[in-house]
Amino acid sequence: MSSAALRIGTRGSALALTQTGAVAGAITAATGRVTELVTITTQGDRSREPLSRAGGTGLFTGALRDALDAGEVDVIVHSFKDLPTAAHPAFTVAAVPAREDPRDTLCARDGLTLGTLPAGARVGTGSPRRAAQLRARRSDLTVVDIRGNVGTRLGFVRSGELDAVVLAAAGLSRLGETDAVTEFLDLDAWPTAPAQGALAVEVRRGDEDLAVAIDHSPTRAAAAAERAVLAALEAGCSAPVGAHAVIDAGLLLLTARVYSRDGTTVLTAAHAADWPDPAAPAEVGARAAADLLAHGAATLTAPPHHDDHA
Repeated sequence: MSSAALRIGTRGSALALTQTGAVAGAITAATGRVTELVTITTQGDRSREPLSRAGGTGLFTGALRDALDAGEVDVIVHSFKDLPTAAHPAFTVAAVPAREDPRDTLCARDGLTLGTLPAGARVGTGSPRRAAQLRARRSDLTVVDIRGNVGTRLGFVRSGELDAVVLAAAGLSRLGETDAVTEFLDLDAWPTAPAQGALAVEVRRGDEDLAVAIDHSPTRAAAAAERAVLAALEAGCSAPVGAHAVIDAGLLLLTARVYSRDGTTVLTAAHAADWPDPAAPAEVGARAAADLLAHGAATLTAPPHHDDHA
């Protein structure tokens, strides 16, 4: 590759620009390569439909990949949880930088927590998984489907339109908005989206050297294990599936959970594999998914049926 500036494609939201800016800085620090950000609008940025109806897999990644394929950019940066689980024939994830906090948070009025919100409180989320978790934990709450960036969602609480919203800790941290958090939701009881808090730096196959210097192998392994569950369940990024993997004492430990959309059914699987065995992420993810499928997970992860005439 030439010494020209490395063109890094990104979505245009404040969070995406912050995340991509951090990746660009890390690449420059590791390689000395000058970078420039190229902003790309995705289908997910244009659509105002609920995530469960707006197209699912590839919603936030397709336009970025089109630009990479066309040679308009050299590298693209995704929130790893948005990336389809199937391998792409032309692209590869060259780096998964060290992960931010993978937890979800509650951002509520008056310092309230999930346990102290009053019955009937209005809690906003655009995630079917978070909605199912809210219903499983507090069936007396009113779950409100919302879209919009982090600032928009926090604005619903600050204006009094909602009593609380559920947001990823990683995004709030990257944007300097952690003061809005009234409760960090524990991963044991509230596993988050597979690969939440992790970024994926994608390149054309053969260009891995552009970003491999910032790869963090423990984060890559944990994210791969979580995503392996999603792949084996054949569930998209909007399915009510939570997963969390950690590496501890030479083991890759994975917990995965599938919810019914109304929160009344919850299935859990936990498995471990030796690490750094390169086969460990796929192995532990497949075992967890097999457990979940044996207990009826396929029914729970099926897309909801919508009446187009409603």
